[in-house]
Amino acid sequence: MTAKSQSKEPNLVTPGVIAQELHEPIHRVLYILATRPEIKPVARAGRIRLYSISAIEQVRRERILIQEFRRSTREGGEA
Repeated sequence: MTAKSQSKEPNLVTPGVIAQELHEPIHRVLYILATRPEIKPVARAGRIRLYSISAIEQVRRERILIQEFRRSTREGGEA
């Protein structure tokens, strides 16, 4: 088999790997994954949902938005 004919294995991550990469507790990552329908698993391994590498950045952005929202509501900003 030549190098061109070999299929490249997809790089998939679990919610636990996402949590480790972002240094966030797993429950925060699971909450974001459960409440953001735009972040969808691309495969499953038994009961485990697997996400593309891009999900790490999607979860990071959502976590930042949550932090900004909480900060603004504490400071008396918009609710």
